Amino acid sequence: MHRYLRAIGFSKVRKREELQALINEVVEQTILNPSELNQKEQVYAYARDIAADENDRVYAELSLDFVHGAGICVRGEFDDDNSFLYEYYFPYLTGNHISSNEDITIERQAEKESYAGVCDDIKVGVTIIFYLRNMIPYIRLKALKRLPVQGTSLVLSALSVDGTIMMPIIKNEYEKQRIKKVLNERNQLIAQARMGDEDAIESLTLEDMDTYTTISRRIHKEDVFSLVDTYFMPYGVECDQYSILGEIVDFHIDKNRITDEEVIFMTLECNEVTLEVCINRTDLYGEPAVGRRFKGVIWLQGYIEFPQQNF
Repeated sequence: MHRYLRAIGFSKVRKREELQALINEVVEQTILNPSELNQKEQVYAYARDIAADENDRVYAELSLDFVHGAGICVRGEFDDDNSFLYEYYFPYLTGNHISSNEDITIERQAEKESYAGVCDDIKVGVTIIFYLRNMIPYIRLKALKRLPVQGTSLVLSALSVDGTIMMPIIKNEYEKQRIKKVLNERNQLIAQARMGDEDAIESLTLEDMDTYTTISRRIHKEDVFSLVDTYFMPYGVECDQYSILGEIVDFHIDKNRITDEEVIFMTLECNEVTLEVCINRTDLYGEPAVGRRFKGVIWLQGYIEFPQQNF
């Protein structure tokens, strides 16, 4: 059972038979009889994407929402008789905001036909590694020998099974503008340091030393979460899981149409990056509200928007 299946409202699915019924529904609704969706279910999106690789193996990606904007994706192949051969599944969340326009590197994972993306965005402070949600366009472009692709954009989303709502750090308008100015100057220094500017490297080193000294002095009397507004850090041994602290800029609550479990969707600003996070209501401690902060562990997914002229 996928650990993050509960994030989209399937916390009580524990038997293989129950899981297989969900997988069968995804396949049936997206391939066999999509026109038979009843009127109630038509508001839930479904999608199918098919492409052949350079060895003429035909891969399919079938997605069906069980909550508005979140559901289960089933991946597999079509054989010579045009029958779908199921390989694996994963829960997903559809993001709505472009998180980065930086160049992306994609690598195939060893165990199966799935891919991880790597994005080095200077705003975050760490290299972002994510699970690629839409691998079919990448397989198609690879077969057409049109890689690498320039001008892509990245939409980040994440699932969480453990989260806490925290109160915000109070800042007036002057402090917000000052923080924004400092971040812009730091990003410029990082960009210059990447190009080998020794003065920029020295400035960043001195700045980090000053920050460390200030935090070391204040941490004895103040809580760490009153000093750190947001953070984005790798978590555990899996490269696409992160521990984050981000400000909630929007949220809404929806119900899984099968289980009636409540799922909370939040749009977060984290280290100047916008991403969507969803979590089961039972796994979230506290009440979300705009301006408050979300702290938790996430499984990061990425949807790459490729320029249409490359297909």
